[in-house]
Amino acid sequence: MALFNRTKTATKPVEHTAATTAGPDLAHLTGDWAIDAAHSQVGFAVRHAMVTNVRGTFAEYDGKLHLDGSHPANSSAELVIKVASIDTKQSQRDEHLRTGDFFAAEVHPEITFRSTSAERLREDSYRMTGDLTIKGTTHPVVLNLEFTGSAVDAYGAVRVGFEGSATIDRTDWGLSYNAALETGGVLIGEKVKLSFDISAVKAA
Repeated sequence: MALFNRTKTATKPVEHTAATTAGPDLAHLTGDWAIDAAHSQVGFAVRHAMVTNVRGTFAEYDGKLHLDGSHPANSSAELVIKVASIDTKQSQRDEHLRTGDFFAAEVHPEITFRSTSAERLREDSYRMTGDLTIKGTTHPVVLNLEFTGSAVDAYGAVRVGFEGSATIDRTDWGLSYNAALETGGVLIGEKVKLSFDISAVKAA
């Protein structure tokens, strides 16, 4: 995703603009990358019963990145998530989440994200905006990203990593199911925190 300048400038702040470019030291990262789902995680957390968070992940997804190490604004990303692979560590809840009360997985089997813009904010921090489609409804979302490094693994594959987060209102995508609590409030919070811990492998 929006790549990547590791050069730190103490005296001059970086302007928040898509025209900001990364330093030439990361030009070698420019290219196409595939997200390695075996070493990545796509997750979420939502308030439950007004007192705690329920956390979950999606086990099946495919994603690809185009990174431009010299000009981060030219970077892009796509992610396709299989809704049926949702896992909150409670099978009855997972089955409910797959129904029409929530994701309607049989009718809308995929969640998709496609980036529309990218920018470097400062040092290793980036912002990517894109279209998130859930249950047939599409809205823009903003991902906050942190570049966590690059390396050659034990098998000779070149990898990059980043962590990302975003907060959305689930009702904007038609996920409006809820139940009132006897003590006041509702069973499920509307705000959902999305999290991404990604390892991507450079295409040969």
